[in-house]
Formats: sequence, C-alpha cells, structure tokens
Amino acid sequence: MSEELAIQESDRRIKTRFSAPCLDIKVRRRGWLGVNGQALNVSCLDINRYGVAVLSPVPLGSGTRLSLDFNGQYITQSSVGGRVMSEYPYRTGYRIGIQFAYCMDRRVYSRAIDNALSRIEALYRNRQKKTSL
Repeated sequence: MSEELAIQESDRRIKTRFSAPCLDIKVRRRGWLGVNGQALNVSCLDINRYGVAVLSPVPLGSGTRLSLDFNGQYITQSSVGGRVMSEYPYRTGYRIGIQFAYCMDRRVYSRAIDNALSRIEALYRNRQKKTSL
C-alpha cells in the first residue's frame, strides 16, 4: 500500500478504528430484493461504529451492497447493512473497506444496530487499551 493511499484512507475516517482480528464476520451480497448468495467468511482487520476493514479471499467490487453478520466473544449481531467503499489487493487476498449503511442514510438508521456496533467498538477499544498498557 502506498503512503499516499494510506493518508487518503485515514483522512476519510470519522473515528479511529480498533484492531479486531478475533471478530468473526460473514458477508453476503445484497440485491434489490434482499440478500443474495452464500455467506463468505472474511477476516476482520479493524472496526469502529461507522465501518470495518476486512480481508477477503475474493474481490467484492466497489459500491457493492452487503449484509454483515458479526460473532465475537461477547456479542453477536446479524444483518448489518453496508457498502464497499474501497478495495485493493492485500496480503493473500483483498483489503475491503466497508461503511455501515445506518450511518450513510437516515432512512435506514436503526438505534439497535447503532447500539450493537457501539458495543462492539467499545469491546475492541478497551481490549486495545489493555494491550497497550
């Protein structure tokens, strides 16, 4: 990844993301009539309440609408809408930046989703604080 690209990526972020390698995420493509296709297991690189970066074995395509299911040590959340904002080759697959739909469009805002993602963010923020002490 070029340094210029890294600066552009970080400038777009609303809040700091926190490393979450042990958070399991499954993504599915969303079509106009709902969720389509099989779930794809991806590796979480980092997360905050507004978005997530994942490592995927296959490209998903910039602009693709997704449904995400999260499963962590203390929390599970299903059917979180998102959109692929960036994608490029990384390590053994593709690094995909996903922004959650609830914070992009007021019509799909959900307090339950917002609260769940805030809890996930808090868990990994606290975990990162403990490891940096």
